[in-house]
Amino acid sequence: MTKWKKRISALLICSLLLGLAFAFNWPTAKTAEAAPAFAKGADISWVPGMEAQGYQWKDKNGVTRDIIDILKTDYQINSVRIRVFVNPSGDYGNGYMDATRAAALAKRAKNAGMSVMLTLHYSDSWADPGKQTKPAAWAGYTFQQLMDAVWNYTRYVMTTMQSAGVTPDWVQIGNETDNGMLWDDGKASLNMKNYAWLVNTGNNAVKSISSSTKTIVHLSSAHDSSLYSWNIGGLIANGATFDMIGMSLYPSTTDWQTKVSQTMSNANSLISSYGKPIMITEIGMDYNQPSTAKSFVSDIKTKVRNIASGKGAGVFYWEPEAYPGYNGGYNKGAWQADGKPTAALEGFLN
Repeated sequence: MTKWKKRISALLICSLLLGLAFAFNWPTAKTAEAAPAFAKGADISWVPGMEAQGYQWKDKNGVTRDIIDILKTDYQINSVRIRVFVNPSGDYGNGYMDATRAAALAKRAKNAGMSVMLTLHYSDSWADPGKQTKPAAWAGYTFQQLMDAVWNYTRYVMTTMQSAGVTPDWVQIGNETDNGMLWDDGKASLNMKNYAWLVNTGNNAVKSISSSTKTIVHLSSAHDSSLYSWNIGGLIANGATFDMIGMSLYPSTTDWQTKVSQTMSNANSLISSYGKPIMITEIGMDYNQPSTAKSFVSDIKTKVRNIASGKGAGVFYWEPEAYPGYNGGYNKGAWQADGKPTAALEGFLN
């Protein structure tokens, strides 16, 4: 066969295989759709549970509308953040978001034209600086079995999302892992290398499903430079691979300007040291101080967006749809008891 006949034959074979793939819906490699140049986001993980409890939301004119539409249309929110627990059990606020419910919520957001971030807690309930409890089903695992579980579970969440038609733009490998994750095996103060390997396992599992999805290591207290240099520096020194650094910041109405200044100094130092983009994945302030909250949102949004070299990737408000006192006393949402929003989210408007 001549060189040109071989090339034509190869092209015909490729065309035939592509046709069969479409005809039989064979799986193909997936990539995330283009994320926004700057994410203006909201964690909306309570929404399905609140809806199941009968909550509704009004816009500032008192018109009842879908909460996702209000966030996008009225406040220019272009991204959502959704948490996922492994085997949750409990009430709507604390034990509701498994992979299936998270995928359904992600699909709603995607249908509205929004980008999606997942927060994988690697726990049956809340994982945060004070507790990183293994899922009950993983409690007796060896460390190797634990890494296998992280790999398999992460891939399961990603494929569940893709079955709903969603490829997340970002995935957090853990939530506020100030002292590591999956204690005690992955407790950073006891074994930084184990923590790094768990981060690597989650990162690699995400990339095995979607190579373009960005992975995030997320810590609390964005203003605390010593925490970040110890944790992020320790991860990198132990070979951890991830794409971005996520931060939480919950200042008071009196110290927010100082905390934002400290956060920006910390962010710029981290970028200089490690070259990784920064995402503020959680902010919030008391709902009954809406004017100050609006100023805080506007200020941190502007300063993160103006970080040099485009390394400031976005800002997410944590659960703005929460009514005052929801789930046992959360008061840092951006909605009032009458179902109307406060002015806080107006800080996202350009």
